[in-house]
Amino acid sequence: IPVGGAPCSSGDKVCRTCVFSSCRWSSAPSLPTSFLHSSKMSEVENTFRKFAIYGDTSASGNDMTGKNFSKMCKECGVMDGKAVTSTDIDIVFNKVKTKGARTITFAEFQQAMKELCGKRFKGKSPEEALQAVYGLIEGKEPGSVGATKATKVGGVERLTDTSKYTGSHKERFDESGKGKGLAGRQDLTDNSGYVGAYKGAGTYDQKH
Repeated sequence: IPVGGAPCSSGDKVCRTCVFSSCRWSSAPSLPTSFLHSSKMSEVENTFRKFAIYGDTSASGNDMTGKNFSKMCKECGVMDGKAVTSTDIDIVFNKVKTKGARTITFAEFQQAMKELCGKRFKGKSPEEALQAVYGLIEGKEPGSVGATKATKVGGVERLTDTSKYTGSHKERFDESGKGKGLAGRQDLTDNSGYVGAYKGAGTYDQKH
């Protein structure tokens, strides 16, 4: 049986010379472009799935919302704010998605990239532009943009350093910087009979 999977047309018997160039079945048919870049597409699909489940632990990764699509295009550099804007991303998303659907599949995502690549990489052939766009996407992961972190920049650090407080504000904290609570915010009446700040309070011998 030849490489192509069909018997040689040279006769009823299977041709034993199918491996040679003289047999018209010996040369494999040219592969479509999509197969030539199967490894690249695998990486792109991995990126698609990672962005598809971002922010939703119950998501399957098989389809992507418009919000995550926009995030992916922005973080991967497909949307550069000049050739491709956020408006372009929204228009293309609504164009490729199924009518009435709120998400797009990976196949629809590929169609969206074909729509955007020409705008993003003007001057390139459709094939080159598409591969350039996929080159931006493959191997990428969603970033946690906007996560709140404690800051100690500039005056913020000084404002939170209780050792530098003065006046009534200083009285609200002890030497370790721990707040005194109500005692640090209000003037409480001392009925002990001792003068203020007397260090020997409570040591008087009751027999006297």
